[in-house]
Amino acid sequence: MDIIGTVVTGIGVAFLFLGNLGVLRLPDVYNRIQAGTKCTTLGAFLTIIGVGIMEPIWFWKALLIALFVLVTNPISSHAIARASRKSGVSLCKQSVVDKSEDFDDFGENA
Repeated sequence: MDIIGTVVTGIGVAFLFLGNLGVLRLPDVYNRIQAGTKCTTLGAFLTIIGVGIMEPIWFWKALLIALFVLVTNPISSHAIARASRKSGVSLCKQSVVDKSEDFDDFGENA
């Protein structure tokens, strides 16, 4: 079980590293939020589950924590992105499509 837990934890750490690299390299807030959310959600989930596999006594607690991260991380990043857009943070110049222009007051159809 230690080998499986170590592999799962290692994959999670790799996703966390790639998410951090994406946050450093991407051009604007919205792209960085996406990289940070997708990679860190999966990375944290796998890392926590890997620790739960290596320590079977902690597995159910680790699973509960991992599920909490799986639910709350995308919701919080959505709230941050929405607040950034409402406060006037613009997209980078390379962005081609802006779907938020289709909405009046960010959520109600125009």
